[in-house]
Amino acid sequence: MVTTPGKASVTDRAQALVITTINPPTRAVRGFAAVGGWKIYAVGDRKTPADWESPGVTYIPVDEPGGRLALELPYNHYARKMLGYLRAISDGALTIADSDDDNIPNTEWSFPDFDGTFRLTPPDRGYVNVYKSFTSQHIWPRGLPLDRVLAADGALIESEMDPRPARVGFWQGLADGDPDVDAIYRLTQGGPCTFDDRDPFVLDQGTLSPFNSQNTAVRAELFALLYLPATVTFRFTDILRSYVAQPIMWAAGFRLGFLGATVFQERNEHDFTKDFESEVPCYLQVREAVDAVAGTCRLDRSVEDNLAAAYEELHRRGIVQDQELPLLDAWLGDLRDARSGSFL
Repeated sequence: MVTTPGKASVTDRAQALVITTINPPTRAVRGFAAVGGWKIYAVGDRKTPADWESPGVTYIPVDEPGGRLALELPYNHYARKMLGYLRAISDGALTIADSDDDNIPNTEWSFPDFDGTFRLTPPDRGYVNVYKSFTSQHIWPRGLPLDRVLAADGALIESEMDPRPARVGFWQGLADGDPDVDAIYRLTQGGPCTFDDRDPFVLDQGTLSPFNSQNTAVRAELFALLYLPATVTFRFTDILRSYVAQPIMWAAGFRLGFLGATVFQERNEHDFTKDFESEVPCYLQVREAVDAVAGTCRLDRSVEDNLAAAYEELHRRGIVQDQELPLLDAWLGDLRDARSGSFL
């Protein structure tokens, strides 16, 4: 029987949700705080109101001590979200979900169990457009290589998905309304999208898709892969993270899963042309980044060691800059401290 989404058991895994915000508390923040069974963390930055406060939410101000990483991360950067991950891990989280302050959870917001029997795609399909499995609308996720948008083999075939056991490392939920698409879509297509309701599915090894930080959950064994690179552009950081994670997940025996929309995005104001400029590395560097990571992964190494090797190669190729390696080292050191209870 195929496992379907259901409310996660708090007794089975301590659950945390981490968001970032530079705005006063939004409807999305209040909505997440009203969901039972999750501890909510909001990470501030220099643009966040100094008096930020919302019932049921642990706020992490910009000047709060946060280990070595807090001292080295740039301000006004999305990567500061990692300070929320570390705080949640230090507090005992075994599952961490990602979102932001413009994603409003619906009444069914939750994630499937990480281990179970799911509809599994064939392996080695390369880059696929998972949005095509949830809608007939011409739409694609941010970070999908552009030559796969119109590719005849870019969509998954339902009849090729068989129920099989799988260990999911990350779950990616979709977003109705204004989903996570690239600036090319917004500048040339536009318009809202409501995704179809369907059972979740899992991508087998060698079948790839970008995933984002808007409605995502990760299991404790892969917390290291939450690392958000800080020397790349804002619109590339979580996409690069997603592509770094997948070969490392495969080596560790985990897979990437997708489920339907459980949030509605009322997107904060964006300049699409500036978004396009920030997304240029997504269009030009994704394939090289995946090749770099896949070429460094070893089955006999830990997730953390494979992550370090991946970023050394990304640095060698010029995809990340010099400061990325000490930042990653600070993240891994703080992560060890958070897991051992000695963080902060």
